[in-house]
Amino acid sequence: MNWDQIEGKWKQYKGEFQQQWGKLTDDELDRIEGRREELEGLIQERYGVAREEAKKQIDEWMSRH
Repeated sequence: MNWDQIEGKWKQYKGEFQQQWGKLTDDELDRIEGRREELEGLIQERYGVAREEAKKQIDEWMSRH
């Protein structure tokens, strides 16, 4: 799966992202509309991790789906 597929089906995957990263609100996920860079930034901000760590977490999530 690539990010374009996730972005195209954002509403379907949004719930899975909330399960993985529970500190992200529904409104925040609606606002970013599948834009990966913004998701990375939210994960970085909410969880206090570096940008590279946020990218790694997203890549790991993608590898499982």
